[in-house]
Amino acid sequence: MGLTKSEIFTDTQNQIATLAKAFAHPARVAILQQIFKANACICGDLVDEIGLAQATISQHLKELKNLGLIKGNIEGTSVCYCINQEKWSEMKQLLTTFFNQDLNNINCC
Repeated sequence: MGLTKSEIFTDTQNQIATLAKAFAHPARVAILQQIFKANACICGDLVDEIGLAQATISQHLKELKNLGLIKGNIEGTSVCYCINQEKWSEMKQLLTTFFNQDLNNINCC
């Protein structure tokens, strides 16, 4: 199995690649959309809304939480999730800069 050699890339390149993981699976995109749509913390509604097994939803929530895009609060026997606004804003700025880098380039072909 090959190594990623992430140390040879800049911090920004590594950050973009890490954050892009959030969109690497449609379930994570659907989870983020559902949390935004609810405009509140979501506890057990994700399984019903998205239609995947609880274990699958939990895996994707764990990945989103590890990326810092969502936060979880324990309420009784459940964990409620909401968007981490600070990290979301940071990701938007980083990706906007990345996606807009073509604006000043001259078409070479």
